[in-house]
Amino acid sequence: MLKLGLIGCGKMGGALLRGVEQALGKGGLNVALSDVVPEAVNSLRKCLTCRTVTGTPAEVAAASDVVILAVKPGDMKALCETLAEVKGSRLHLSIAAGINLAHLEMWLGARQRVIRSMPNTPALVGVGAAAFARGSKATAKDAALASKILGAVGTADEVAEKLLDAVTGLSGSGPAYVYTVIESLADGGVLMGLPRATAVRLAAQTVAGAAEMVLLAGKHPAALRDEVTSPGGTTIAGLEQLEAHGLRNAMIQAVRAATEKSKALGA
Repeated sequence: MLKLGLIGCGKMGGALLRGVEQALGKGGLNVALSDVVPEAVNSLRKCLTCRTVTGTPAEVAAASDVVILAVKPGDMKALCETLAEVKGSRLHLSIAAGINLAHLEMWLGARQRVIRSMPNTPALVGVGAAAFARGSKATAKDAALASKILGAVGTADEVAEKLLDAVTGLSGSGPAYVYTVIESLADGGVLMGLPRATAVRLAAQTVAGAAEMVLLAGKHPAALRDEVTSPGGTTIAGLEQLEAHGLRNAMIQAVRAATEKSKALGA
């Protein structure tokens, strides 16, 4: 039985909790919830079938083996200092952007184990991409548990903390880049005469299908691209224009700029 606490019942925290319940079943999970907005707690409770209790952040921590810290970055210091007063030791899984492990460990106190994670918004529909880094006291067992929680709504990779800014630049901000690609593909379809709704659906499904092939086929994206690029055909004509207009470099530079911005915000 996993005793899981959630402090901050917003969209991302709620998505993680629903994913864990689906993975473990209602009999494998006890949940404690806390939020400064009572309506957020009540709304999330209605979505869960497992046993739930509510309380203050300190009460939630006391009732939990693992606490998901899902408050805004600006509220994290005060929350952690409150939780430092709770007796016992437990795992704290932070999903707050820009708050490093050194600060989390200092605020929570020497007894607590900490993991810092960076999920992304597709977790809301069960296909997120997350990465996490262990604090100095977090164990391999803690890492496996964090992977199970984050992986309940997508994929989860363990990385060194210094790489979490790059994770933010790639998968954290990446959905916005992909939405722009989908919009652009759809605009091209509309330009060529397709109805808008059809163009958007075709573009979105094409991106989803191509991504699924990358994940399942075990091949480099370039190999999959070559499989649909016939000599003198339509695909190579389109690819020529993507190269001419710098799509590849634009994507690389977007990840670089977002990574550097993440570093600056966490400095």
